Order: sequence, then structure tokens, then C-alpha cells
Amino acid sequence: MSSSPSSRRTRRGVGAIGLVIAVVALSACSAVGVHTDPKNGYLPEGVTEEAQIVENLWIWAWVAALAVGILVWGLILWCMAAYRRRKDDDGTLPVQLQYNVPLEILYTVVPMLMVGALFYYTEDAQSRLLDVSQEPDQTINIVGKQWSWDFNYVDEDVYEAGLMAELDGKEGAEEKLPTLYLPKGERVEFVLTSRDVIHSFWVPAFLEKMDVNPGIVNRFQVTPNQTGTFQGKCAELCGAYHSQMLFNVKVVEREEFDAHMAELREKGQTGQLDNGLNREKINPRDHDLLDEDDAARTSEEN
Repeated sequence: MSSSPSSRRTRRGVGAIGLVIAVVALSACSAVGVHTDPKNGYLPEGVTEEAQIVENLWIWAWVAALAVGILVWGLILWCMAAYRRRKDDDGTLPVQLQYNVPLEILYTVVPMLMVGALFYYTEDAQSRLLDVSQEPDQTINIVGKQWSWDFNYVDEDVYEAGLMAELDGKEGAEEKLPTLYLPKGERVEFVLTSRDVIHSFWVPAFLEKMDVNPGIVNRFQVTPNQTGTFQGKCAELCGAYHSQMLFNVKVVEREEFDAHMAELREKGQTGQLDNGLNREKINPRDHDLLDEDDAARTSEEN
């Protein structure tokens, strides 16, 4: 026995909704490749002290949105029930009002107050996340390039030069990625520069990312509070092999960090990779954000 067209449409609709939900859920899991938890709004688990700022803003924004949604849905359902058509209705329209000034003021002022509150807390969180007034324990110059990363450990005077990831489907590809070492519990300042085009330095477990712009120096600071190896990637479309611009972040105890710095020195990777190799010269206003000798070479060579 064949089903009716309406029942087939219903099944197709339910199936489509289920497919959309599945795609969204799966894409959310694979997009970051890290553990998520419903307790923090399904964000990746933050591994820095600053991540709590992002989590609080995210969760309370959703709480406020849900409260507004419940209020609006409740009013809609109440109107549907209170003003539904009844059997004894004679079909005449109720009194029509052209203006309701108190109501119009209410639904104009309240949304403005809501947007203002959201702006305030967003700006407060952003200001705290971008605060670089504290003296960092470590300063690392992150250099983006098509299609990999260089790491200048400024205080240790050593460097790591990265090569583009080889994604051939074989196991062990992650081990060949450039790896950024960070000491646990120490405040690290990232000084971001680009050799060519706009990139974006993104470590999902930090709950932060920042653009890496040619000619401009951007900075932010984090304090890692969990050891482990975490994924990093470029989050700005930067050319044909953008998807292979990957790196690892390894948060370790201070002893292991020192051992890795010593290993780089033994390999002869001392000094700093020159930002004079950049296609665009560093903006003069940002020279003081780089190593003095490096900034001077950058100015002369460009």
C-alpha cells in the first residue's frame, strides 16, 4: 500500500532535519580536533588561564539569549492561546490601534539596553585578553609564511624553522609538523609577523586566535596551565596549500622546555630568523616590538 504525498513529505522533512543536525554536530567535532565539554558550552577545553574569560562570555551570552528566547516564545504562545478564534466569534475585527507609544518605547529601548550590555561585556573580555602590559616570562616571535611557521624564541636566542605539512594519508604526519614549545605556568607573549600574505595564528585549545599581517606586528599573551600536545593551524585563507599550514603546540614543564632549547642550540639553530626576509617592510611604528637588531635589519633591507 503506497503512502500519501503528505506523509512522504513529512518523512522527507524529518529526514532532512536529522541530516542537518548530524552534519552540524559532526562538523563541530571535527573542526577543532580537541575535546569539548557541555559544561563550557561545547567549546574546546581551554588550556590557558585566559581561556576562562572566553568561556564565561560565551556561556553567559547563551544564557541571556536563551532567557530572551523563552520570553519571546512564551509571549507568542500566550497570544496564540489568548487570542485564538473562538466558536462564538462573529468575524468582526477587534479595535485597531495605530500607535501604542509605551509599547513602542519598550521594544525600542530594551533591545538597545541588551545590545549595550553585550557590547560592554564583550569589550571588557577583549581588553583583558589583549592586555600586554605585563612583563612576559617568555617572548616568542611567530612568523607566518606560505605555508608553514617559524618560531623565534627571543629570550633563548634560538629558532625553529617549519616546513609545510605533508598530508599523504599515512600515519605520523603530525610528528613532522613544526612544534612550538611553551613552559607550563609561565606567561608567554606571542609577537606575530608575516613573511608574505595575511595568515591567522590559531590554537583552538587557547580559545584565541589573531591575524598575522604583513608589515604589522600583532601581540597577545597567554599563560598555559595544562601540559600536553595541541593542534595549531592557520585560520585565514592564504593560498593553495592553506589547509596544510599546520603546527603543534607542546606545553611542557620548565625542565623539558630548557632541554628543547638546548637541543636547538646543539643543532646550530641559534640567533633569530630574520624578519628582513619578509616581502613587506615592518611598519616603523612597530619596530620597537621586535628585537632591536632584527628591526634595524628589516628597515635596512626593505
